[in-house]
Formats: sequence, C-alpha cells, structure tokens
Amino acid sequence: MRNGYAVGVVIPALNEEAAVSKVITAIPSWVDAIVVSDNGSRDRTAYVARAAGARVIREPQPGYGAACLAGIGALPPCDIIVFLDGDYSDHPEDMPSLVDPIIAGEGELVIGSRTLGRRELGALTPQQIFGNWLATWLIRLIWGARFTDIGPFRAIKRSVLERLAMADRDYGWTVEMQVKAAQLGLRTLEAPVRYRRRIGISKISGTLVGSVRAGVKILSLIGREALARPRQPCPERPLQ
Repeated sequence: MRNGYAVGVVIPALNEEAAVSKVITAIPSWVDAIVVSDNGSRDRTAYVARAAGARVIREPQPGYGAACLAGIGALPPCDIIVFLDGDYSDHPEDMPSLVDPIIAGEGELVIGSRTLGRRELGALTPQQIFGNWLATWLIRLIWGARFTDIGPFRAIKRSVLERLAMADRDYGWTVEMQVKAAQLGLRTLEAPVRYRRRIGISKISGTLVGSVRAGVKILSLIGREALARPRQPCPERPLQ
C-alpha cells in the first residue's frame, strides 16, 4: 500500500531472462502485486521472474499490448496500475514520481518522461527520439494534449484505465492510452524519469524491421483515432 492506495505493477516481458529479476527486486516494497506477462519467451524469463517473487502469467499471442492486457487481467483488485518494461531500462526506484501525483489527486495518468529526465548516452536510439517527437507532436496538433514522450513507464488509476477501453494488442499500446486520455479530457501529467541502456537487444528499436513496423503502427493508430473521434482539446503540463 502507498498512503492507503493499493498499487499493482504489470511487466510485459519477452526473453528477458538476464534483466527481469533486476527489475522486480528494484520495485518499491510498498507495491502490493507484481505480474510479469510472459509474451512467448523461449528462455528462462518465467522461471527467473517467479524466483524473484512475481506472479507470472503467459500470453502466447505476440504483441506488447496483448501482454499488457493479459497482465491487467491477472492483477488483484488495486487502485493504481504501473507499467514498466522488463529489460531494466527503466528505474523502478522512480515509481513514487508516477504514483504520488495520482494519490494526491493531481492527475489520473502520469507518464514517465525520458525526455524530461536523465538518460544514459545511447539509451534511446535516433529512431526512438524521432518517433517520440513525431507522435507527441501529432497528438498535440490534433487533440491539443502536450506530451514529450510515449515511453512505457507510466501509472494510471485503475478505474480510469477501464474507461479507456484499451484495445491495441501491438506496438500502439502506449500511444493509444495517451490519445484516449486526451480525447476524454483526463488530467495527465509527465514526471521526469531516468533511463539507461537496456539489457539485451530491443525487439522493436533494435532492428530496422521492428522500428518500421512500430512506426507504421503508431502513425496508423493516431490517424484512425483522429478520423473516428471528435477533436477535444486537453490542456497538459509537465510535472516539474
């Protein structure tokens, strides 16, 4: 519990045997539940995660969003859900910066911004930096919502997440969450977070094919939502 709020963590993971235990053991002790959503790993990710104290569920359908959705479904009742990757690029110790503004009633969704925070040299590839800029620029242009990052480390009220009716089962998961938050006029904040080089090779930004697929998916999702839903400005402000 964190100041009377139950907090659950979802970690989507694919072949993160070398990193996932480091992620789990760095999560603050006040977190109530940790679920690792194994997205078809062919290594010892599931075994290592269980040994580190997490509950492990398996989502055989490939896709970042599919793994996140399965993880949400496996969480016990909680007030706040935190998402972070299993590659040890995020700093779980920064979790209070994401959770505390929600507890204080300052926001309903808090994005961990690698752009506003400190990141290790080379932790973000050029294609990631450009993709973040383009996606956040389009969200601001279409919906008036100001973001600096579409990174995976984020916290959201569970009741609010249910309102978003998340559906993307692939690379567009994080963007879908931010677009729908803007459409609904949710109170969103950004908190600076630290970011380091991941352990292992990224399945998305680590290959040209993965980068192209992710970029196409993200842009098509933004385009689809822009055509399907009315424009609703949503003032945003970074959390200083």
